[in-house]
Amino acid sequence: MINQKNQKPELSEGESNSSKRRAEWETNAHNTVTRTILEEDAQYFINQAVSSPCLSVVKNADGAWLEDTNGNRYLDFHGNNVHHIGYGHPELKQAIASQMDALPFAPRRFACESALELAKKLVEIAPGDLSKVLFTTGGSDAIEVALKIARVATGRHKTISFWDSFHGAGFGAASVGGEQLFRSHVAGPLLSGTEHVAPFACYRCPYGYPDLNGKAQIEICKTTCADFVRYVLEKEGDVAAVIAEPVRAVPYLPPPGYWKMMRQACNDHGALLIFDEIPTGLGKTGKLFACEHDETVPDLLVLGKALGGGILPIAAVLARAELDVAGNFALGHYTHEKNPVTAKAALTTIEIIEQLGLVENAAVLGNYMLEQLNLLKEKHSTIGDVRGLGLLLGVELVLNREQKTPANDLAEDVLYRCLCKGLSFKITMGNILTLTPPLIITREQIDLSLKIIDESLAEAEKALGL
Repeated sequence: MINQKNQKPELSEGESNSSKRRAEWETNAHNTVTRTILEEDAQYFINQAVSSPCLSVVKNADGAWLEDTNGNRYLDFHGNNVHHIGYGHPELKQAIASQMDALPFAPRRFACESALELAKKLVEIAPGDLSKVLFTTGGSDAIEVALKIARVATGRHKTISFWDSFHGAGFGAASVGGEQLFRSHVAGPLLSGTEHVAPFACYRCPYGYPDLNGKAQIEICKTTCADFVRYVLEKEGDVAAVIAEPVRAVPYLPPPGYWKMMRQACNDHGALLIFDEIPTGLGKTGKLFACEHDETVPDLLVLGKALGGGILPIAAVLARAELDVAGNFALGHYTHEKNPVTAKAALTTIEIIEQLGLVENAAVLGNYMLEQLNLLKEKHSTIGDVRGLGLLLGVELVLNREQKTPANDLAEDVLYRCLCKGLSFKITMGNILTLTPPLIITREQIDLSLKIIDESLAEAEKALGL
């Protein structure tokens, strides 16, 4: 009998780091210095899927660009979604340096002004009535704080979340997450009561409905993906919270009105709604928060990644005031929970986003890039679907548009051809070119990326006889 735990999981986050194409690219791309560093890196760090062995060695990060020890520069359309304001923003570096001179650390039992100013700013910009804040050092921890609050506030412990979702790597975050990559290798149980349902994914509807785009789709499927969550809420009867990404970072977009239906379903059954905006918040989708597209306010909202400006790690939980009900217990109490330096970095990042109009830039240039990608779809029959909001975009490659057969090998070939031409991004779900430029991106840089994708796709199609 085969031990299922030892089988290789499906890749949902990123591409394989041990494939034949990776090896071929490394042979041609890496010089001696790079190979030596990568060998040492593999020697000292614990191996894990997606991030090891490493792709290359970063030597410099500036604005929208990365430079490696091979001397290659890459326009970075991945960035782990931390580089909203670009790498090494001078104003952010100066703010961090000044804060370190003024107050480098505050023990958790003390207040400090920079943490308070950040909390005030987050409440000011937050959607709806989210008026209470707690900081953590990472998104996974923030998710688990939100889960604790939901349990305390409702007196329940069950959750509903989605298969294929990612909410972090900790035990609690992985329990509500739905990726095999982060769940299936763990011997023994994860958190109990973490119910999962199939996600919204109109192009590949898990409920079997055809993808008709727009109103015609809704008229046929009646938003079954939303109705099924309501069904589970009714059958369970004692769910503490529904937790989800308002826009899936794969990316997949919710059907129109989806989250309004979810908000009502949660209200009807006494469950809280938690939005994970760790990858999508602070302007990535062309609005400050992705949930604003469907005009839905959650009970708890989690931020991370870009909040630290691509330099320092910090995450935040925003909650309605009525959920401040665990004052006699410790929800986090992390050593660096109110770190003045990370708080200053986050506050400055938000101010830069506002001052430079980066949310508006994401909306305008995101629409432009989506239009241009759809033109590429007309040119390349291997592009099955193009979708996105703002600067969160996906190009799904298929071998046959009618059958939607995933073109995984083609996607990987395109990736390495793009890297050779100076464009970096990641593959998700095996065949989706996931493009997440920084919010500082320019039209010229987008045009360059489109040219590289067009050329690389044409070359890869020819090489594979497609």
